[in-house]
Amino acid sequence: MANNNGFVLLTGTANLKLAQSVAKILGKNIDETVSVFADGEKRIVIPENLRKRDVFIIQPTCAPVDSSIMELLLIIDAAKRSSASEVSAIIPYFGYSRQDRKDRSRVPISAALIAGLIEYSGADRILTIDIHAEQEPGFVEIPWDNLYGSYSLLPELKKHFKSDNLVVASPDKGGVPKATFYADLLEAEGIAIVFKERDLSKNNVSEALDMIGDVKGKDVLLVDDMIDTAGTICNAARLIMSKGAKSVSAAATHGLFSDPAPERLEQSPLEKIFITDTVPIRQKMLNMPKVKVVSVAKLLAEAINYIYNGDSISGKLIPKTHKEERN
Repeated sequence: MANNNGFVLLTGTANLKLAQSVAKILGKNIDETVSVFADGEKRIVIPENLRKRDVFIIQPTCAPVDSSIMELLLIIDAAKRSSASEVSAIIPYFGYSRQDRKDRSRVPISAALIAGLIEYSGADRILTIDIHAEQEPGFVEIPWDNLYGSYSLLPELKKHFKSDNLVVASPDKGGVPKATFYADLLEAEGIAIVFKERDLSKNNVSEALDMIGDVKGKDVLLVDDMIDTAGTICNAARLIMSKGAKSVSAAATHGLFSDPAPERLEQSPLEKIFITDTVPIRQKMLNMPKVKVVSVAKLLAEAINYIYNGDSISGKLIPKTHKEERN
């Protein structure tokens, strides 16, 4: 049951533009809390009273990742020490989420460690968008809601694609459930799967090998949770075009666009790239005509309202497939 003190929005420096957009939709001010000492230490000062109030901290842990994480931990700690009633960490992009398992000897499970630190610092709840691995909410004992970028992307995709000539493709076998989900919601003709080989000893290195599915003469939409250096998505796009596709585009939630992504994407056969603003988008990418940025501010604002009022998130903010609607 919501208390009568209202809720407070706080943010760090990771994605100030998105945080301000969320606040504007909610009709709230949002307090910036971070300053920096001469030696680089972060200093957190919250300018208003938090006693017995619900606090929502909007802070993706994107580049510079470690700095963004430290800001989040310090803001959570400051809010708890200020007698906040409940502290929710709103993390549109969760850094380290790709390191979610022990995939070789002598490596940490970094996602579990970071999640544990967020819990230890005093967060009562975590909310993310398109976490990399669905099991990650099991890393903590506190509630963890995961939303989907498809909620924001689908209206834009439906404007661009006609379902009678559309094939949705996954750039790797791990993304098949996501491709199936998008294919159902876009009423696509079918799905395709690109197989790749990844060298686990190297970061951001993969090679598209072959694919399953018929894309000849089709408009193909590659879907993924993120685009980082863009090697995977560009290799998949070239392979799809070599199989006779009419066009190929991409949709992803998190646009990290680490170098050399801008050059790779500019030179790739991708016709359109649909991305959200969970992290700040590089100016090089914003200047690229093929890039369309869709905001998740409305999704986050509605989620904050639902959490504060005790309403169901899954019932209202997670798109349902046609099968789920029938059931």
